[in-house]
Amino acid sequence: MPRPWSAREFVDLLASPAVFLLTDSESFLLARVVAEEAELLTLAVAPAQRRQGIGRRLVARFVTTARSRGAARAFLEVSAENLSATNLYKSVGFAISGRRKAYFRSAEGRTVDALVMTFNLQGSRV
Repeated sequence: MPRPWSAREFVDLLASPAVFLLTDSESFLLARVVAEEAELLTLAVAPAQRRQGIGRRLVARFVTTARSRGAARAFLEVSAENLSATNLYKSVGFAISGRRKAYFRSAEGRTVDALVMTFNLQGSRV
């Protein structure tokens, strides 16, 4: 939840100069910076490697990279049902700032709210 992105969606995003990809052998993070705003688009960690700090390190790299690209604030949307991800983002300093009703749709057609989380990149430390 939400549905997986297609290969075409990744290719199209990566063609944009605003988009950046952070990787290691077990994970990746895709994000973009437009003007002074950074958006964390997606984060994936191999299931066997979860809960080992890999995601937290990638989000910290996202913050550093977004700052270096001139962003003053960051945001993301996460499934309201994804408590692990929500807790990860909170641990880095993101705060819930809103909710988008029925934002995500599962492969089965069920809808789930998205939590909008924000992070002030000016002065905040990871």
